[in-house]
Amino acid sequence: MAYFGEALAHASLMGISLGFLLNINIYFSLIICSLLLSFILVLLQKQRLISTDTLLGILAHSFLSLGLVTVSFLDDIRVDIMDYLFGDILSVSPMDLLAIYTMVSLASVVLILFWRSLLSVTINEDLASVEGLNVDIIRILLMLILGLVIAVGMRSIGVLTITSLLIIPPAIVRPFSKTPEQMAIFASFVSIISVLLGLVLSWFVDTPSGPSIVISATAMFILSQTITFVRSST
Repeated sequence: MAYFGEALAHASLMGISLGFLLNINIYFSLIICSLLLSFILVLLQKQRLISTDTLLGILAHSFLSLGLVTVSFLDDIRVDIMDYLFGDILSVSPMDLLAIYTMVSLASVVLILFWRSLLSVTINEDLASVEGLNVDIIRILLMLILGLVIAVGMRSIGVLTITSLLIIPPAIVRPFSKTPEQMAIFASFVSIISVLLGLVLSWFVDTPSGPSIVISATAMFILSQTITFVRSST
C-alpha cells in the first residue's frame, strides 16, 4: 500500500494546479483530487490487462506532469512547486495544524474500528473475501483515508517527504517486528524520530527541513539494515 500512497502523493500535485487555476481553496482542491484519484486507482486495480505497479507508475507520473504543465499556464500567479514537493514544516499555520489534528483523529478512529478488516484485505484479498469481508468497500476506505492524509500533509511536509515516510519507516522496523500491530506502532515512532532528527539537522546545519527529514529516515534505514546483517551473520 505504500506504493499506492506514493502514486497518490505524486498525482495530487494536479489538485494544487487546479486549485490555483480555478481560484478555489487549495485544501479543498487537494482533497477532491485525492479522493477522485483514490476511486480511479481502486477501479483500475480490477482490470487484469496491465499490472498494478505499471498502472501506478503511469498514473503518478502522468498526473504529476499534467499538474506541472497546468502550473505553467498560470501567468498571474507564482507557484513555487518546491514548497509542495518538500513542504515547509517550519511555516505551518494554525489552520494547517487544525487540519492535521482533524485528519489524524479521523484516521486513528478508522484504524481502530477497521484494523482487522484493513489488515486482512492488505495481506490477502482472496482470504478476506472468504471471511465474508466486502473487499471493494474496505479497499476504497483505505484509499480514501490514505488520500485524505496525503492531501492534508502535502502543504506542510510536501509530496516527497510524505512518500518517504510512507515507505522508509516500515522498511526500518520490519526486521524487528513480530506482528503487524508492532510494525505499525514501531513505524509511527520511527517516523516521529525521523522528523525530530530532521528538524534538529535543519536547525543546526541550516538545511531544508523536508530533505533533512528524509535523510534522517534514510540514515536510520541504513543503520537498521546493518544491524540486521550483523545479527544474521552471527
